Amino acid sequence: MAVGTAPQAPPRVHTRPTPGGPSVMPKLKTTLVAATAYVVAFIFLFPYVVMVLTSLRPQETLRDVTILPSQWQWSNLVDFWSSGLAGNLMVTLQVAAGSTVLVLLVALPAAYYAARHNFRGRTMFLILVLITQMFQPTAMLVGIYREFSQLGLVDSIWSLILVNGGFNLAFAVWILTAYFASIPRELEEAAFIDGNGRFGALFRITLPLAMPGVITALIFTFIAAWNEFVVALTLTTTPEKQPLTVALNSFIGQYQVDWQNLFAGSVIATIPVIILFALIERKVVGGLTAGSIK
Repeated sequence: MAVGTAPQAPPRVHTRPTPGGPSVMPKLKTTLVAATAYVVAFIFLFPYVVMVLTSLRPQETLRDVTILPSQWQWSNLVDFWSSGLAGNLMVTLQVAAGSTVLVLLVALPAAYYAARHNFRGRTMFLILVLITQMFQPTAMLVGIYREFSQLGLVDSIWSLILVNGGFNLAFAVWILTAYFASIPRELEEAAFIDGNGRFGALFRITLPLAMPGVITALIFTFIAAWNEFVVALTLTTTPEKQPLTVALNSFIGQYQVDWQNLFAGSVIATIPVIILFALIERKVVGGLTAGSIK
């Protein structure tokens, strides 16, 4: 090689990727994950599909082995409203909404104080809050009935709101404490410098960042109160004041079960929960994204 001449680069060799090479593996993994997700989704959704199809069958075709009904009887869904269960659906909605509001009103300040102050016994307080989740309403039915009987709240919607709120309060305090503790205090201190007080910093800075936790507690409390059965069966005796979970039990007789109306009522009872979750699920994703950006 002559002096002063730059070394020449070796010639490029163009090679084609071999079939089944590294570029194929990510696509194969994606396909397997997607197929697994579809299988799991089908397993979880299949009981609901059966419930919907059964609610649309006539009485005489309930024992048919076919998946789809041979005759579609849409009047089963209409008969639900004429049977008087619409009032029980409103009772369920009032109990679930009232319990959720009560839980949030109590859990938000308690969780915020526990996350921002290292008071004496804080760890024991949080442990006791978590331990209360181990107690089931069934084990305390006698005591619950005696307490509300002495207060004159038996067969009242307020007793159901208080019981459901009390049994879901521990979970809300626990999860909200974790969310508040994950938010840096420097953000609130910066809000103080800008002229905001404690409540201004809480409502403008902390709560928007903790919104995924708030919505999680809201969904958990609402669904738990919506599906509660044992306490409602014990504390309510008047059919008009019973939630829908208890009222649907009237379709189960001693010798016969009115399956098509039972499933029709179950379908209608499921729709409000699905709508609520579909509406709030977007806000959960939005709150997570906002928290990561800030």
